[in-house]
This record gives sequence, structure tokens and C-alpha cells, in this order.
Amino acid sequence: MGSISQTIAADGGSTDWQSKVSRKQQECRDAIPKEWLIPSQVLKPLNYPLDKNPNRLIDLGIIKKAGILSDREFAITEDYTVSDLLAKLASGEFTSVEVTTAFSKRAAMAQQLVSCLTETFFDIALERAKFLDRSRGEGKLLGPLHGLPISLKDAFQVKGVEASIGFVSFLGKKSTENSPVVDILLSLGAVPYVKTNIPMTMMTADSHNNIFGRTLNPHNTAIGAGGSSGGEGALVAFRGSPLGVGTDVAGSIRIPSLCCGTYGFKPTSSRIPYGGQATPGLPGWKPIVACAGPLANDLDALEIFVKAVVGAVPANLDSTAIDVPWRELTQTPDPKLRIGVLAEDSSYPLHPPVRRALAEAVKKLQTNGHQVIQLSQEQGHVADASDVATALFGLETGTSVGHIKASGEPFVPSLTQGNQPVNRGVERFVPDISDLGKLQQYAALTVKRQEISEDWRRIWLELNLDAVIGPPAQNTAVPHDTYGWPPYTAHLNLLDVCLKGILRR
Repeated sequence: MGSISQTIAADGGSTDWQSKVSRKQQECRDAIPKEWLIPSQVLKPLNYPLDKNPNRLIDLGIIKKAGILSDREFAITEDYTVSDLLAKLASGEFTSVEVTTAFSKRAAMAQQLVSCLTETFFDIALERAKFLDRSRGEGKLLGPLHGLPISLKDAFQVKGVEASIGFVSFLGKKSTENSPVVDILLSLGAVPYVKTNIPMTMMTADSHNNIFGRTLNPHNTAIGAGGSSGGEGALVAFRGSPLGVGTDVAGSIRIPSLCCGTYGFKPTSSRIPYGGQATPGLPGWKPIVACAGPLANDLDALEIFVKAVVGAVPANLDSTAIDVPWRELTQTPDPKLRIGVLAEDSSYPLHPPVRRALAEAVKKLQTNGHQVIQLSQEQGHVADASDVATALFGLETGTSVGHIKASGEPFVPSLTQGNQPVNRGVERFVPDISDLGKLQQYAALTVKRQEISEDWRRIWLELNLDAVIGPPAQNTAVPHDTYGWPPYTAHLNLLDVCLKGILRR
């Protein structure tokens, strides 16, 4: 399955951690029904190893060629937006069983090719789908997401399912209750059916760990799918999920979106309930508050998800969620907006395709009559905010490292690359670092964060901005283990503003 078979090193022996991983990988393979396995003759034209050769899986049409989906199932997964699916589920034109079956089959095929899944619970999902169909037959829809399959990042807890988040030392521990967002999705009529892959520690943009292997990009298997919600990005791009839920603390929704060509939304923290998740770090340590949000193949799906979840009053289930209702804004005909454009930061120069895409976006906005205001590098604070963010993250890394060492498993390559800039921010803003303890460093960095936030508040009001657009990264998708630190996304987590990550092919 994807890169899973390459995970365990052939060192002539088997350590305890390797035995645990072997058992888990076999469990994952056994969870896929035999009739959902892609025929070997369909896989034969691929260039192996997949992660070293640029196989364009979507363009090759493997899903169709596999013959596992019926024509109707293929159409269900391929031809409809989330809004379309929900309308047909509500009317009874589609049953939840057939929609759940179609996406379960496609997710299983995606797993065999790009290693995007961690946990599958197809049987449980289909039983729930049957219940939802009976309910609809009795004239009752459970909620606005009635009958829709939804995938979840591995960190979300589902009762009776593991949430190992890529640590061998976490294997074998099944969740005893749902994360609040899972309970909310159930109350809205959704059908959870799979959980998706993440990086070791969830702090790199390469979704790779020793248990579930490396998630590959379905558009080109030699480049990364992004992270840390990379399993979601790859699965959604492969149309193995109509709507997925990821998390974002430094770009973890937006990076997979830009790498895999999907839509993704990072809301302000606490808007979507984040509590009750498996965590790689020190419990209670939140120097930058992470958030949860959706990924999908159409823009409207993001609004459907957020509106439904916020409308369920998540603060009643999760103390980390803010109790602010969804607001419908009055639509003015042909509005003309004042839109700021985040400047390219000379410390992190943009690659040509990113610079070109940003310029094209600006031109289209101007063509449609919107006023575009170019922000200066000093106003954007990309480098400063990114350095503060890396420094804050670097104040506590021992917990994640401890989880890795507890099993004896090795570090994956992307961890070293992803953590290179960690100390730069402390040295810039706290010159006498040797004389300060962690608490004092944290306080000094918090002061700098507030200064940057205050500058942004002032700029926003002085320029009377309606929105700001900017590059999601220096680069597009890159070869595995080379993504590094993401300044253009992390600095906005530091400021805790809401953003969409969209890069259409």
C-alpha cells in the first residue's frame, strides 16, 4: 500500500517496535475487503518505487480502470459537489448506504496507492448509513449533513478506534470517547468512515511516520502531499472523501490544500471545536493555538461544513470552543472590495509559479473592479512573525521526542529538515538567551507577538481593508522531505487570523 511496505528497515532482525508496526500494518491491510483490492494488471504500468518516480495517478485513471466502482458509484464520487450530494441524499435519489459504499471503496483504493489512511471502520460506517436511510424513510433528516461520509485526521478520537498519531508507543490504545467535533458531526447526520495519515510529531509538512508510511501525492507520487493534514489532502484530491476535517497550527490544512490542489479553510482558533484530540506535545502547552477546519474539492463545501458545525453550538460540548453564532452577512450587489496583498518577503523569496499565481489573482481582482492595496514587506511582518512562531514551538519539543524514544523507533527524515529554523527567533528577539529560563523566553516572545498583532490591527484599520490575500508558501509541492519550515502560513497562525488555502490546478 503506497509506501508502507518500505517503512521497516531490513536490518537482519526485528526489534519490538518493528514487530508492533508489522502487526498494525497487517491489520490495516486486512481491513480492506478483498473485492476492493486493485487488480495487479492495473498496477503493472506504474513506475516503482512510487515515491521515487513521478506517477500521475489521477491522470492515469486508475480508479476507473480498476473496475471496483460501478458506473453509478464512480459518478457519485466524481461528478457531484458536496451541496449536490446533500441535496440528493435529502431527496432520496441517493441513499447514504450507496454514497458511503462508493467513497469507502474509493478511499480503500486511494490507500493502496498513496498510503493516506490510518484507520478504517467501513462496517461501522455502513451500519450508520443504514440507520440514516431508515430515518430518512420515516421522514426525518438528522441534520444538514445527513448521510454524508466525512473523513477525519488521525488526531480526532473516535470511540473504539485507535488514535496513534504516528507514534509506535501509542499503538494498541483505543479511544474511549469521541472528540467533541466527532459527536457534533454525528448529531448533524454525517458518517465518519476513515481516519487519515499525519507526520511523526505532526510538526512537519511531510506526512510520513514509521507506522503508516509516507503519504504520496496523487497528482505526482514523487512529490509530497503536504502536512500535517496530508492524508486528508491526498484522500480528498483522489476523491476518496467528499469532505475531510484537518487541523492547522502552522499551515497544516493550507499546505496539503496547495500541494494536492484542493480547497482548505483555517478558521480562527476555537471556532471549530478542537478539544479531545490525541496530542503529540505537552498537554496544556499552547504557545500557538491550533484550529480545526475542512478540506474539500469545492469551495461551497467549506461554508457548508463551518456553518453546520458552528450552528450546532459547539461550546455546549467543548470548553475550548467559543460561543459565537454563525452570521449571515447582507449581500450587496456587485460589491467592490479593498483587498490588501501580502508582499513577498526577501527572507523567503517566492518560486516563479507562486509569484505568477499571485500576480494573476491580483490582475483578476482588479479586472473585476476591486481596489488592490500592495502591502510592504515591513507591514506584512512575515519573517518576524515566522521567527517568533518557530521560537515558541522550539521552547517545548521534549514531549514528542519522548514519545518517539519510548518505543525505540527512529526519527523520520523530515523532522530534521522541518526543525532547522527553531532557534532563530529567540536569538533575534531575546539576545541574552543564556540568562533567561523558558518562562522568561516565552514572555519576551509573547511581547513581540503582541507588537506584530498590534501593527496588523492598525494597518487593517488605516487602510480600511476588507480582506488580505497572499502566497500560501514560497513554493508549490516539492520532493519528499524537502518542504522545510512554512513561513507564509505559520506567521498567520501566530496572529490567529482566518484564511482559505486554495491553489487550483
